[in-house]
Amino acid sequence: MSILQGIREWARRVKRDAVTLWFACKHPGTSWIPKLMAAFVVAYALSPIDLIPDFIPVLGYIDDALLLPALIWLTIRMLPADVLAACRIQADQWLRSGNAKPRSAWGAALVVAIWIGVTALVTALSWAWLRQR
Repeated sequence: MSILQGIREWARRVKRDAVTLWFACKHPGTSWIPKLMAAFVVAYALSPIDLIPDFIPVLGYIDDALLLPALIWLTIRMLPADVLAACRIQADQWLRSGNAKPRSAWGAALVVAIWIGVTALVTALSWAWLRQR
């Protein structure tokens, strides 16, 4: 297997596992902590807005290449084996059927809320720093 094929396979698994978490959020066998974590990861993964915009050189791809796969991996590890197996089957069927990629308005709202919070924090800290001078 070439490096390019390996990267494609890894990317396919990450995509499948993101959809798997989408189904795990709805599965009755998922306890509340993994369900909450899965909901957060799914909201972020399916958000049309990135936390770090892709046009920022190097940093823009960190969330896509490192942060998101790490969060997916961690959340997958929190799921019971039977729930994970059932949700992976559902995800494989979903992806094979050619359905549109699910979107998350909650994820977009989450990213916007984080940006607003960071902006407010930076503004408040800047004002506090300027008043001390």
